[in-house]
Amino acid sequence: MAASYVLLLAALLALASSPTMARDPGALQDFCVADNTSDVFVNGFVCKDPKLVKAEDFFFSGLDEPRDTANKVGSNVTLLNASRIPGLNTLGISMARVDYAPFGLNPPHIHPRATEIQTVLEGSLYVGFVTSNPDNRLVTKVVRKGDVFVFPQGLIHFQFNLGAKPAVAVSGLSSQNPGVITIANSVFGSKPAISDDVLAKAFQVDKKIIDLIQAHF
Repeated sequence: MAASYVLLLAALLALASSPTMARDPGALQDFCVADNTSDVFVNGFVCKDPKLVKAEDFFFSGLDEPRDTANKVGSNVTLLNASRIPGLNTLGISMARVDYAPFGLNPPHIHPRATEIQTVLEGSLYVGFVTSNPDNRLVTKVVRKGDVFVFPQGLIHFQFNLGAKPAVAVSGLSSQNPGVITIANSVFGSKPAISDDVLAKAFQVDKKIIDLIQAHF
């Protein structure tokens, strides 16, 4: 009987703690504006003295301006997190503007700390994410101006501009610092490089192909 109570208590504690584990730590005051001048290292940023907080700490201007997409993949992500807007510190959210050149790609990547919700402002995008092992199911959709799509936390996802004109989207993310891991850059562009023996076996290809890919990162 005692063992049953212990198991029940453990289950209740797990349920009670799960919402906390699924998001950034909650704020214990009205705000905790990031003090980017502090040398103290904490999970997030040290709080600025509330008496020194200004409206500018919660403000960013210029998100309406198009970004340069003249790069290898044809996209540009402008992330507004707690580093760019100090007032976001401890609030558990951030956002991003994504510009796509004609047929530009925001390549497969992961946000380890955030779910992403994206709305298309201009153009049309082919978007999708891949479920985790063992299914690895690809979930895709063509989204157009005014459409919204959600990318679950931690899953590989991408967006591709289907049109011959630039496209623009805005994303909301459920973390003040969602992080990003671009799959190709991480696997083939790590420093030092992952052994080509490891990569060749993982991808089931010849080492010469791995060397050729790594040369482009």
